[in-house]
Amino acid sequence: MVSFKDRAEKAIDKKASVGADVDLDEFEAADVGQYDHIDSLEDLTKDDQKTLNSVGMETDEKGRSASFLQMDQSEIFVNNMFPGVEVMGTAQALDKYDWLKDYMWKAVQVDADKYTATTELGARSGYFIRSEPNTKLDIPIQACMYIGDDEVRQTAHNIIIAEENSEINIITGCSTATHVDNAAHIGVSEFYLKKGAKVTFTMVHNWAKEVDVRPRTGVIMDDNSTYISNYILAHPVRNLQAYPTAYANGKNCKVFFQSILAGKEDSLIDQGSRTVLSGENSQSEMITRAISEDNSTIYTRGDLLGKSPDVRGHLECMGLILSDDSKIYSVPELRGESTNMELSHEAAVGKIAEDEIQYLMARGLTEDEAASMIVRGFLDIDIKGLPDKLAQETKKLMDMSMEGM
Repeated sequence: MVSFKDRAEKAIDKKASVGADVDLDEFEAADVGQYDHIDSLEDLTKDDQKTLNSVGMETDEKGRSASFLQMDQSEIFVNNMFPGVEVMGTAQALDKYDWLKDYMWKAVQVDADKYTATTELGARSGYFIRSEPNTKLDIPIQACMYIGDDEVRQTAHNIIIAEENSEINIITGCSTATHVDNAAHIGVSEFYLKKGAKVTFTMVHNWAKEVDVRPRTGVIMDDNSTYISNYILAHPVRNLQAYPTAYANGKNCKVFFQSILAGKEDSLIDQGSRTVLSGENSQSEMITRAISEDNSTIYTRGDLLGKSPDVRGHLECMGLILSDDSKIYSVPELRGESTNMELSHEAAVGKIAEDEIQYLMARGLTEDEAASMIVRGFLDIDIKGLPDKLAQETKKLMDMSMEGM
């Protein structure tokens, strides 16, 4: 049997099927253990705490059920505060649970591209989250991937397992220290949702302007499970390419992908979502709102594949162009391989309507105020499937990320 390492070595130069190619040799892999463990997130510098707060990390841990922080390749803080959920580093989890190796590289293929291969061949890092059967936890788990040094190549392999009839909410923020100008981040996340499980995953990215970002996410779902993904990118980044895929293998699965993308300066963003509807009566809704300004370029991709009877899916990509030098490309794809199914898509790219500006200006707003109000309204996505308190917090994160638009 060919090992994961052997497969990764053969794919170490394999380019991704979409997105700009990144020369990973330009960055150095940081040493595990370079940073010491801390006793509290409030032991971080004020600047670091402020940055973490901007991506949804509560450094006082109020309103959180568990915390995890990785800086470069070093796990520096883990805190479990509620029963029913276990959070630790992936390396530690592999040492503790022999069965965990059976979950590795099942939702994401190790040889998918050079980025997954690099993650396997590098130092083991990332987080492990597991909810016990029947656990119902509204209070979010928080996790952060933080880059603290220039020229660093950060990798993480995250494993999330929601056991039968459990419900968990995860807020993950990714960012760089204020002094970091140039770095690369690769994050592999594998989700496993057992029967009746529900996972809400909210990700906020706030990278430095010269950072290359390559998340790789796969979700495997059993009967009656629900996966909700909220993704927010509202700050400049050199280039980002992500295409998370949910495999609705069980009956009556529900998948929601919701993304807010803001292209600024010369950012190159290639972001999409994909659902494979294999289980009968499964459904998916994928919604993206994108705005481009300055010299930014955004690709919004969506892929719905219906493989079983009675599945339903809707894909919606809406783009708003705010400058003549920016670009948005919408690339929806629908594929049907069964009868009695329904897949649909809606895509549109345009500019702010002049009559809307004039209408608001006639009511006392300046032109800039009117434009800002229209943009914020355009980006305002209804948060689906969340408890009221968590929906309010997610909305707050979105509003914080969109400040200044």
